[in-house]
Amino acid sequence: MIRALLNIIWLVLSGFWLALGYALAGLLMCVLIITIPFGIQAFKLAGYVLWPFGRTVVKRPDAGAGSTIGNVIWFLLAGWWLAIEHLITAVALAVTIIGIPFAIANVKLVVAAVAPFGREIVPTNSVDAAYASAIDYRS
Repeated sequence: MIRALLNIIWLVLSGFWLALGYALAGLLMCVLIITIPFGIQAFKLAGYVLWPFGRTVVKRPDAGAGSTIGNVIWFLLAGWWLAIEHLITAVALAVTIIGIPFAIANVKLVVAAVAPFGREIVPTNSVDAAYASAIDYRS
């Protein structure tokens, strides 16, 4: 219930505009055949920034040199201006008391905006379950 409420407030305050930025990046990336994987990643992130609460971004353990190269190209093509979009939105939200948690969420999303390759969007309950099983395994 609380996640839905947070997502609705997020959507109104910043999610819609941020998702439009990612969708625009995705459309621009899909113009050329070679940049279609970057467009697909942009559309995944657009869905995530539209409704982020209840999901999180985690590093994939199998990410390697290809992800690093992809992140460098991504940063040059779209990552830097999407990160600036998040930072500007965070500053605007931090002006109000109700916007401070959403500003913090925007700052956390900068990492995904700058380097999305080698990361995966997963539900937060699966991350909690994986963390709990890792703790049980070590015990």
